[in-house]
Amino acid sequence: MFRSSIHFRAPLAGLVVAALLAGCAPAPMTPAGQSSSSAVPPEYQARPDGDRVVPPVNPAYLNERNRRRWVDYTGPEGKDTIVIDPYARLLYHVVEPGRAMRFGIAVGKAGKGFSGNAIVGRKEDYPYWQPTANMVRHDPALYGPLAGGLKGGLDNPLGARALYLYRNGHDTYYRIHGTMDPSSIGKATSAGCIRLFNQDIIDMFDEAPLGTRVKVRSRAESLELEGPVHELHTGYVVPEAAVELIAADEAAWQAGQITDPAILEAQQHAAAVASAEARGSN
Repeated sequence: MFRSSIHFRAPLAGLVVAALLAGCAPAPMTPAGQSSSSAVPPEYQARPDGDRVVPPVNPAYLNERNRRRWVDYTGPEGKDTIVIDPYARLLYHVVEPGRAMRFGIAVGKAGKGFSGNAIVGRKEDYPYWQPTANMVRHDPALYGPLAGGLKGGLDNPLGARALYLYRNGHDTYYRIHGTMDPSSIGKATSAGCIRLFNQDIIDMFDEAPLGTRVKVRSRAESLELEGPVHELHTGYVVPEAAVELIAADEAAWQAGQITDPAILEAQQHAAAVASAEARGSN
């Protein structure tokens, strides 16, 4: 079972295709800063990792759907299976019949370009990342300076670890990986596959050997098993039945308390381009 599972029972904190998949990583943004705090659950505190130290996760990002937790699992998948729901933005690691560890995930456009069964066919510790030719053509300002690739590290879009999914012996170009942008977890992103907090992918990497079965749900399967979800103005999703949360989000939006996502995306893109230019010149 998970190495630090003793902590997972703590109370919750608050609330196209092959070409795109080949570039299954988020935009190479500048890492978001965090500071350690007693408010950070033990499993998300700063963590030594070889010659690196993984920063703590800002507790503001650890809402109920993002923070990992034990749940009863009612899906048809059996023990030792990873189940990805890109529509509900959840990942389950089924560790025993009817019981799973649930994680919040960020989902890029490529994350909805694959469904069905696969296995973990390759694992990488601090993986190398390189944008595809298609990514460079689509956004030369962002990806052009990094066309030569980035070595592994905490400032790499794939984060601390990556699991590579294979089907029938072939790479699907679908990845489960860490992130340099923990604020993105629980949200849809402009690029990439499936990303988790670095602390989560580190533990999953250790608990998911090569050959681990993976199921990626279709939209129909997500609706059947999770029910419909509603995307808030903050970018997170909640069940459509969470009417009070949805109403509060709408009121905050109308009051101007939530920044327009389009403005945030433009700001993030500008910061990412500046970061890419700086790293590309080194």
